[in-house]
Amino acid sequence: MSVIIVLLIASVSVASLFLAAFLWGVRSGQFEDDYSPSSRILFDDKPSSTNQSI
Repeated sequence: MSVIIVLLIASVSVASLFLAAFLWGVRSGQFEDDYSPSSRILFDDKPSSTNQSI
């Protein structure tokens, strides 16, 4: 029975860690850019101006 309590405490602590990381990401603006990921694939990258020899 004590193993269940230990596992319950461990799972709640890991879940709270992930929740804190998610809230930190939301508050710091990690999820603000909705336009760029969907349109980035439509535009070609500019070729680099340096000549690379293989």
